[in-house]
Amino acid sequence: MRDTQRAKVYAAEEFVRTLFDRAAQHGTGAIDFFGTALTLPPEARFGSVESVRRYVTDVLNMPAVRERWPGAAPLEVRSRRGETAAHYESGTIAVPDRHGTWALRELVVLHEMAHHLTAAGAPHGAEFVATMTELAGSVMGPEARHVLRVIYSKEGVAG
Repeated sequence: MRDTQRAKVYAAEEFVRTLFDRAAQHGTGAIDFFGTALTLPPEARFGSVESVRRYVTDVLNMPAVRERWPGAAPLEVRSRRGETAAHYESGTIAVPDRHGTWALRELVVLHEMAHHLTAAGAPHGAEFVATMTELAGSVMGPEARHVLRVIYSKEGVAG
Protein backbone atom coordinates (compact mmCIF):
# COMPACT_ATOMS: atom_id res chain seq x y z
CA MET A 1 0.00 0.00 0.00
CA ARG A 2 1.28 3.47 -0.91
CA ASP A 3 2.43 5.74 1.93
CA THR A 4 0.84 8.95 0.64
CA GLN A 5 0.81 10.79 4.00
CA ARG A 6 4.40 10.17 5.03
CA ALA A 7 5.71 13.68 4.31
CA LYS A 8 2.70 15.32 5.99
CA VAL A 9 2.99 13.12 9.09
CA TYR A 10 6.71 13.83 9.38
CA ALA A 11 6.16 17.59 8.95
CA ALA A 12 3.41 17.61 11.57
CA GLU A 13 5.48 15.64 14.07
CA GLU A 14 8.53 17.82 13.47
CA PHE A 15 6.38 20.85 14.34
CA VAL A 16 5.08 19.09 17.48
CA ARG A 17 8.65 18.26 18.57
CA THR A 18 9.55 21.93 18.09
CA LEU A 19 6.65 22.90 20.36
CA PHE A 20 7.90 20.49 23.02
CA ASP A 21 11.45 21.88 22.64
CA ARG A 22 10.16 25.44 23.12
CA ALA A 23 8.13 24.42 26.15
CA ALA A 24 11.22 22.78 27.67
CA GLN A 25 13.32 25.89 27.00
CA HIS A 26 10.83 27.99 28.98
CA GLY A 27 11.24 25.64 31.91
CA THR A 28 7.52 25.78 32.70
CA GLY A 29 6.16 23.74 29.80
CA ALA A 30 3.92 26.66 28.87
CA ILE A 31 3.43 27.60 25.23
CA ASP A 32 1.09 29.80 23.23
CA PHE A 33 -0.79 27.29 21.10
CA PHE A 34 -2.71 29.19 18.44
CA GLY A 35 -3.71 31.89 20.91
CA THR A 36 -4.36 29.60 23.87
CA ALA A 37 -2.03 29.10 26.81
CA LEU A 38 -1.20 25.41 27.06
CA THR A 39 1.16 23.57 29.38
CA LEU A 40 2.84 20.58 27.75
CA PRO A 41 4.08 17.63 29.78
CA PRO A 42 7.82 17.05 29.92
CA GLU A 43 9.11 14.82 27.14
CA ALA A 44 11.43 11.97 28.08
CA ARG A 45 14.90 11.98 26.56
CA PHE A 46 16.97 8.82 26.45
CA GLY A 47 20.67 8.34 26.97
CA SER A 48 21.01 4.80 25.66
CA VAL A 49 19.40 2.04 23.70
CA GLU A 50 18.88 0.19 26.99
CA SER A 51 16.86 3.10 28.41
CA VAL A 52 14.66 3.07 25.28
CA ARG A 53 14.22 -0.68 25.71
CA ARG A 54 13.05 -0.24 29.34
CA TYR A 55 10.71 2.59 28.32
CA VAL A 56 9.13 0.52 25.51
CA THR A 57 8.57 -2.40 27.87
CA ASP A 58 7.06 -0.11 30.52
CA VAL A 59 4.72 1.52 27.99
CA LEU A 60 3.53 -1.81 26.62
CA ASN A 61 2.82 -2.91 30.21
CA MET A 62 0.75 0.18 31.08
CA PRO A 63 -2.84 -0.86 31.88
CA ALA A 64 -4.31 1.69 29.43
CA VAL A 65 -2.06 0.42 26.63
CA ARG A 66 -2.72 -3.26 27.40
CA GLU A 67 -6.45 -2.56 27.47
CA ARG A 68 -6.47 -0.66 24.16
CA TRP A 69 -4.07 -3.02 22.34
CA PRO A 70 -4.54 -6.36 24.13
CA GLY A 71 -2.84 -8.43 21.44
CA ALA A 72 0.30 -6.28 21.24
CA ALA A 73 3.34 -8.48 20.88
CA PRO A 74 6.57 -7.69 22.71
CA LEU A 75 8.72 -5.13 20.93
CA GLU A 76 12.47 -5.44 20.52
CA VAL A 77 14.79 -2.43 20.57
CA ARG A 78 18.18 -2.55 18.92
CA SER A 79 21.00 -0.18 18.13
CA ARG A 80 21.23 1.54 14.76
CA ARG A 81 24.52 2.87 13.43
CA GLY A 82 23.30 6.09 11.85
CA GLU A 83 22.37 9.20 13.80
CA THR A 84 19.71 10.47 11.45
CA ALA A 85 16.64 8.37 12.25
CA ALA A 86 14.85 5.72 14.22
CA HIS A 87 13.20 2.90 12.31
CA TYR A 88 10.55 0.21 12.83
CA GLU A 89 10.50 -3.13 11.07
CA SER A 90 8.75 -6.40 12.01
CA GLY A 91 8.58 -6.13 15.78
CA THR A 92 11.84 -4.21 16.22
CA ILE A 93 12.66 -0.56 16.74
CA ALA A 94 16.16 0.50 15.73
CA VAL A 95 17.44 3.68 17.41
CA PRO A 96 20.76 5.51 17.18
CA ASP A 97 23.13 4.48 19.94
CA ARG A 98 24.78 7.86 20.38
CA HIS A 99 23.63 9.99 23.30
CA GLY A 100 22.22 13.35 22.25
CA THR A 101 20.84 12.33 18.87
CA TRP A 102 17.44 13.80 18.05
CA ALA A 103 15.85 10.35 17.72
CA LEU A 104 16.42 9.47 21.38
CA ARG A 105 13.29 11.27 22.53
CA GLU A 106 9.86 10.15 23.65
CA LEU A 107 7.82 11.41 20.69
CA VAL A 108 10.07 9.60 18.21
CA VAL A 109 9.96 6.35 20.19
CA LEU A 110 6.16 6.60 20.46
CA HIS A 111 6.00 7.10 16.67
CA GLU A 112 7.90 3.85 16.15
CA MET A 113 5.74 2.08 18.74
CA ALA A 114 2.64 3.29 16.90
CA HIS A 115 3.89 1.42 13.81
CA HIS A 116 4.09 -1.73 15.94
CA LEU A 117 0.54 -1.24 17.27
CA THR A 118 -1.01 -0.44 13.89
CA ALA A 119 -2.43 -3.59 12.35
CA ALA A 120 -2.88 -2.75 8.69
CA GLY A 121 -3.03 -0.07 6.07
CA ALA A 122 -0.51 2.44 4.85
CA PRO A 123 2.51 2.93 7.13
CA HIS A 124 1.46 6.53 7.90
CA GLY A 125 -2.23 6.22 7.06
CA ALA A 126 -5.32 7.06 9.06
CA GLU A 127 -5.01 4.06 11.38
CA PHE A 128 -1.39 4.92 12.18
CA VAL A 129 -2.31 8.57 12.90
CA ALA A 130 -5.14 7.51 15.22
CA THR A 131 -2.84 5.06 16.98
CA MET A 132 -0.05 7.62 17.42
CA THR A 133 -2.48 10.21 18.77
CA GLU A 134 -4.10 7.77 21.19
CA LEU A 135 -0.77 6.30 22.32
CA ALA A 136 0.78 9.71 22.98
CA GLY A 137 -2.32 10.75 24.90
CA SER A 138 -2.30 7.57 26.99
CA VAL A 139 1.39 7.85 27.80
CA MET A 140 2.11 11.59 27.86
CA GLY A 141 -1.32 13.00 28.63
CA PRO A 142 -4.27 14.75 27.01
CA GLU A 143 -2.23 17.84 26.07
CA ALA A 144 0.04 15.74 23.86
CA ARG A 145 -3.01 14.12 22.26
CA HIS A 146 -4.60 17.52 21.62
CA VAL A 147 -1.46 19.05 20.11
CA LEU A 148 -0.95 16.08 17.78
CA ARG A 149 -4.58 16.14 16.63
CA VAL A 150 -4.50 19.87 15.89
CA ILE A 151 -1.15 19.81 14.10
CA TYR A 152 -2.00 16.73 12.07
CA SER A 153 -5.19 18.49 10.99
CA LYS A 154 -3.37 21.73 10.12
CA GLU A 155 -0.89 19.72 7.99
CA GLY A 156 -3.76 18.02 6.15
CA VAL A 157 -3.11 14.58 7.62
CA ALA A 158 -6.14 12.28 7.40
CA GLY A 159 -6.79 10.39 10.55
